[in-house]
Amino acid sequence: MIKLLSVADVISLTNAIFGFLAILMIFSHEMRLAFSFILLALLADGLDGIVARKTRKGELGEYLEAMADMISLGIAPAFFVYHTYFDVVSNYLYYHVLLVVVLIIFLSLGIIRLASFHIIKEETSFVGLPASASTIFILILSFLKIEFIYILPFIVIVSIVMVSPIRFPKIGLKINAVAAVFILATLIFGSMYNNFAPLLLFSALAVYAILGPIYVRKKSS
Repeated sequence: MIKLLSVADVISLTNAIFGFLAILMIFSHEMRLAFSFILLALLADGLDGIVARKTRKGELGEYLEAMADMISLGIAPAFFVYHTYFDVVSNYLYYHVLLVVVLIIFLSLGIIRLASFHIIKEETSFVGLPASASTIFILILSFLKIEFIYILPFIVIVSIVMVSPIRFPKIGLKINAVAAVFILATLIFGSMYNNFAPLLLFSALAVYAILGPIYVRKKSS
């Protein structure tokens, strides 16, 4: 079985390991480390696709990537959000149930997206908001601890857009490199300088999410 692995598959495994370590850090109440491991998983998720296009493709690639992403882009962020807002909801059963239901929606639609990604993938665009983008949105807002009443509808909206027919452009290597720099800056600086790095990453992603579908529509018309 090991012989079936390619270099890209090893990177996908690293992605899964980072996601697992993030979950362990959440249980250990080390939220800053958990945040860092999820960001590292996102970097590995972007890198495995680049390496796969440049090297030999393994027979396990598509399956391994989806399984790894489920840990790092689905389960780990859901745990992160739950732990972040646990103190807010712990004394209110209604809020607690609501948070769990919203996270189940996020996780369920995330599974559907990841499972169907390689079936519905297109050459120049993504169908639905990429899971990596959804994770960054939710992760940063949770890291910044925005009000509980705002994070819930945002998670639901992002989850629905993940499985929507809305098309988002596939970005090139240069823009991917810029995105990686933003993620690294967020990883290094965290909440320093008035949360400048995570806010910059969030803003860049918001521009992509808002203007991306418009760009795809104009390009195809």
